[in-house]
Amino acid sequence: MSEEKKKKKIAIIVSKGTLDMAYPPLILATAAVSMDMEAILFFTMWGLNLIKKGGAEQATLPTHVGVSAEAMNELIKKAGVLTVSEFIKMALDMGVKMYPCEQAMKLMGIKKEDLIEGVEKPIGAATFLDMALESDIVLFI
Repeated sequence: MSEEKKKKKIAIIVSKGTLDMAYPPLILATAAVSMDMEAILFFTMWGLNLIKKGGAEQATLPTHVGVSAEAMNELIKKAGVLTVSEFIKMALDMGVKMYPCEQAMKLMGIKKEDLIEGVEKPIGAATFLDMALESDIVLFI
C-alpha cells in the first residue's frame, strides 16, 4: 500500500500594495500551484489594498522608481502581461488561497464586504503562523 505524498506548501506575506510589489507574490504563488504545490497569500497592512474592490486597478509606484504608474501600465499592456487585477483573478481561479489579516483590516478600516470575491475569511496572525509552520517555504514580500 503506497502512502500519498503530501503536497509542498508556500506561504507568502504580502505587505505592500504598490504596482511593483504586487507581481512577485502573485508570480510565485501561481508558479507554485503550477508545480502542484499549495500556495497561501496573507495580505496585511498596505497589501490589503490589492484585494480591496478596485484596489488593484489603483495601485501606484513609489516615487523613487522614476516611472509613473500610467507608464508602467502601458509597458504591461505592450508586453502582453496580465494586469494586477487579472493576475489576482487567475491566481484565485488556480486555487491560490488569499487571506486578509484581521487586525490589519481593523487598523485600515477595511470590512469583509470591501474585499474582492474569492478572498478567504480574514484570519489572525496566530492562524497564519500555524499555516506558516506547516509550509515548506515562507516569504515576506
